[in-house]
Amino acid sequence: MARNSSHATGLRVQLPVLCFFLQAAIIILFSFFVRYNHETDSALWHQSNHSDMDNDFYFRYPSFQDVHTMIFIGFGFLMTFLQRYGFSSIGFNFLLSAFSLQWSTLVQGFLHSFHGGKIYIGVERVLYRSHLDKSKHREGSVYHSDLFAMIGTIFLWIFWPSFNSAPTNTGDGQHRTALNTYYSLGASTLSTFAFSALLSRGGKLDMVHIQNAALAGGVVVGTSGEMMITPFGALIAGFLAGTISTLGYKFLMPILESKFKVQDTCGVHNLHGMPGVLGALLGALVAGLATHQTYGDGLENVFPLIAEGHRTATSQAVYQLFGLFVTLLLASLGGGVGGLLLRLPCLSSPPDSQCYEDQIYWEVPLEHEDEVQGHLRSEDTETQA
Repeated sequence: MARNSSHATGLRVQLPVLCFFLQAAIIILFSFFVRYNHETDSALWHQSNHSDMDNDFYFRYPSFQDVHTMIFIGFGFLMTFLQRYGFSSIGFNFLLSAFSLQWSTLVQGFLHSFHGGKIYIGVERVLYRSHLDKSKHREGSVYHSDLFAMIGTIFLWIFWPSFNSAPTNTGDGQHRTALNTYYSLGASTLSTFAFSALLSRGGKLDMVHIQNAALAGGVVVGTSGEMMITPFGALIAGFLAGTISTLGYKFLMPILESKFKVQDTCGVHNLHGMPGVLGALLGALVAGLATHQTYGDGLENVFPLIAEGHRTATSQAVYQLFGLFVTLLLASLGGGVGGLLLRLPCLSSPPDSQCYEDQIYWEVPLEHEDEVQGHLRSEDTETQA
């Protein structure tokens, strides 16, 4: 218990200091670099517009709110499947999301819309110390935790078309992205249910498959949703994504855990990794087939460089593949650096035997605390034995 007390003391200092420092830094950066754009600034808007309904807010804000629902409710509740980690799943998702929406304004601005020294805004593998065997039993779920996690799945399923279509051009591109995503999600859901029952000895469905692989259809068309993949193609893509995701949970995850000591608690590799790579390959294939005959005048909105004659469809497909390579490279570097940072002693990571436990970070109800203390005492007894 002395170790628990030491960890709590470290958290009491580190979390406030980190939050205050990051927020102060962002406030200072905003004061120097962030300004309203012409759709938001009072003087600029009223100089050249006569109808309030022309403001981009009315076209973008519905998708903006849908994506917020996905992030704060969908992903938050999806992670509550861990039996004693519900507070942390929702709470820390809330904290990280609130920080990320501010940080992303700066990052996207510096990379994409930094003009005249200002950002103009509008509505528009971790490295483990061990395999954590001492906390393996806490990775399981209980009936009510899986039920709460399904709330997150349903929210994500409903709003994923908005997530994919939000950054696209308004009009036919946004319309097409939403429809392609819906069809792909529908097909991935059916393939997930089918393979989940097929791969079970008793023909029973596995809730882990349903909570996650059913969403793979939204991931797989993230790159190609705006392209002319056709409703038929969207269904095939979704069915394949749900299939490889379910197979990943059933066969690949146990191999990664036993052979490579990779502990993917949230199944990120199966839901986002493999379907994401499949989606990137699909995007390259469809880009290589893009023609003026297929897209008409809309080719300029989807592939402007092809429409202007600066690239051929084949060269665009090569660029799409290069984008996949750059994404995998940056993800590997970012994950490696993140893993190294998490191993720093100053971050007071909890001991392996107490991972996935709310009581380390949160005030929990008395009955839950008594239950946890009983588990910890039994674990300490087993360790001493």
